[in-house]
Amino acid sequence: MLYSFALSCKLKAAVGSLQSRFCPCFARAASQTKFPLSRTHGKSFVHRSELKHAKRIVVKLGSAVVTRGDECGLALGRLASIVEQVSVLQNQGREMMIVTSGAVAFGKQRLRHEILLSQSVRQALHSGQNQLKEMSVPVLEARACAAAGQSGLMALYEAMFTQYSICAAQILVTNLDFHDDQKRRNLNSTLHELLRMNIVPIINTNDAVVPPPEPNSDLQGVNVISIKDNDSLAARLAVEMKADLLIALSDVEGLYDLPPESDDAKLIDIFYPGDQQSITFGTKSRVGIGGMEAKVKSALWALQGGTSVVIANGTDPKVTGHVITDIVEGKKVGTFFSEVKPAGPTVEQQAEMARSRGRTLSSLLPQQRAEIICQLADLLTDQREDILAANKKDLEVAISGGRLSQPLLKRLSLSPSKLNSLSIGLRQIAVSSQDSVGRVIRRTRIANNLELEQITVPIGVLLVIFESRPDCLPQVSALAIASGNALLLKGGKEASNTNQILHRLTQEALSIHGVKDAVQLVSTREEVEDLCRLNQLIDLIIPRGSSHLVRDIQRAAKGIPVLGHSEGVCHVYIDQEASIEKVIKIIRDSKCEYPAACNAMETLLVHRDLLRSPLFDQIIDMLRVEQVKIHAGPKFASYLTFSPSEVKSLRTEYGDLECCIEVVDSMQDAIDHIHKYGSSHTDVIVTENEETAEYFLQHLDSACVFWNSSSRFSDGYRFGLGAEVGISTARIHARGPVGLEGLLTTKWVLRGDGHTVADFSEQGSMKYLHENIAVTHRTSS
Repeated sequence: MLYSFALSCKLKAAVGSLQSRFCPCFARAASQTKFPLSRTHGKSFVHRSELKHAKRIVVKLGSAVVTRGDECGLALGRLASIVEQVSVLQNQGREMMIVTSGAVAFGKQRLRHEILLSQSVRQALHSGQNQLKEMSVPVLEARACAAAGQSGLMALYEAMFTQYSICAAQILVTNLDFHDDQKRRNLNSTLHELLRMNIVPIINTNDAVVPPPEPNSDLQGVNVISIKDNDSLAARLAVEMKADLLIALSDVEGLYDLPPESDDAKLIDIFYPGDQQSITFGTKSRVGIGGMEAKVKSALWALQGGTSVVIANGTDPKVTGHVITDIVEGKKVGTFFSEVKPAGPTVEQQAEMARSRGRTLSSLLPQQRAEIICQLADLLTDQREDILAANKKDLEVAISGGRLSQPLLKRLSLSPSKLNSLSIGLRQIAVSSQDSVGRVIRRTRIANNLELEQITVPIGVLLVIFESRPDCLPQVSALAIASGNALLLKGGKEASNTNQILHRLTQEALSIHGVKDAVQLVSTREEVEDLCRLNQLIDLIIPRGSSHLVRDIQRAAKGIPVLGHSEGVCHVYIDQEASIEKVIKIIRDSKCEYPAACNAMETLLVHRDLLRSPLFDQIIDMLRVEQVKIHAGPKFASYLTFSPSEVKSLRTEYGDLECCIEVVDSMQDAIDHIHKYGSSHTDVIVTENEETAEYFLQHLDSACVFWNSSSRFSDGYRFGLGAEVGISTARIHARGPVGLEGLLTTKWVLRGDGHTVADFSEQGSMKYLHENIAVTHRTSS
């Protein structure tokens, strides 16, 4: 319900009235499980990730957020969305307060309606209908509009909050109330009592009695809607009430280093005290008096008082429905004000440095890029002891924490043999890099002295996110260097020590040709979802990890293509004409050699004629010896009296010593099964019938299709690519193990001699030739 409090009234009388009239709300507040307090107020949060611990939150709604575009009336849809988010947080046990504008807009709408109605009636009675078109609305005084709109605004809040079983209370204040100690104490006491009773206070300046606004705050003859000290009011209340977080919503994304309408303006993710000198403030928003400069001053004042602040956009329909909850969850929304400046660069700065140095990297000679990669291969060998020592620390932490499964621990672990294989793979990449960037794919003579080339170029800035696989770092770095791409790396915290030393060695190798910053390791507390939103800085995202990670990244990526596969549900089909010796070897290798790999077998398809054969018995015996847990598919289970546990899903990627066995009636049945339940990753047929094998290879639509060989061959190193950035099941750009070629795109280069399109018109003097020219030398001239 909604209540109005005069600050001079006695608190006990007000509270007594509330409890007697609305005891259900008070009872609910007393019984509700509260959001646990996580800190003592006094210092603001240092990182966005800590905002989820905020208990007491002030939400300031700017005029542009609350009002419609015509500045006459309220934006009801936005307001309803904001109320819903505040209610969600309130029902979590947080203490929510709202500082709102809107009374003037609401009153202006009502008064205009009344004036027009009154004028139309008078003119109809005295002058006739022909003069109705000449009616005009006089300039409406802001304080009169506020007096007329205050009750309607609060009635609207009442109706909206009632939908979520939440009570709201109105408090009107003026500047004078903060200058009088007694009134300020009354305000503080009233607000604390409301919060104790689980009521949302809605605070507004008493626009009906405030002094008139400054002359320059007039908008087309009509006083603007917001109050001059609305931002400072929110900051003052937040500090007075020891709020953990102040969310200031306006009509811009946050704080920019230049006016937002400027071409070079960049949104500031985190703003620190003392950074004001680097900011150029523009004009204020379409409504409101303070502008961004006033918001920044108020935010810094609140920050100094121990309240964290975020300034964000509350008008964008794409984000309005979740902007407040996203901020509280710690997502990268708007500008976060922090007192503690990190020692290193922000991820945006890292991306910009990587792009700049990446362009230099792509302009190096192929031999120079190869030298960098060979230097990195040498460092992996020379610094082996330091790398293994760092990896040992990560393993000890992971084992003591008990959070990683055995397959993930195996991925995390490095060994001398792994490092040796890495070094060999990197040297393969160095050799292949000699003919990568700038390679001419085709030449065409468009006309005399007009020649066109299509050449290979880097994609740009790559973001590679990987889990529990530190060996991924030098592999991906080498491929990025060979292809002239800049690289951002985000590794899992479980491998932080190993990743740091491997990245240091990578930058040491890059330094020999002055491109150290082309490869960056993101070590800030950046959420993966936030990284996926940097569509202005990142050109391609490559996830290396679990299917859950890949799916999350594919959902979170905003306008950035994602190269990868969500699952590795790989099949091995045993045909009735298969060799016993080959079957046992291939199944053991595909499932047991490295069960955590994405190219490990997850489902074994067996032709039904083999079910009661010695071959099938040998398969089962081998899997039992290897301690592989078997899950029966529906058809297989129907053949057995006592079957293993029936599979829950035929699309399961186990990633461990487990697999599904299913029966198929024919090779075509196997293909249909794989198309229905597979992930288009890697699938195998084992048969001695060449015709059957070729049909399988041609008709199965997967990235990798093998005959009489283990699924584990699906790997960049084993394919001779040197290494891979991942295995793609996508159907455009790259598919299967993605090596050097998959990190290149093309551009067109046209060389002419004053040619124009008009030369080729009917009246022109030239004709198109479109002759293919043999590519005699592979690099562009």
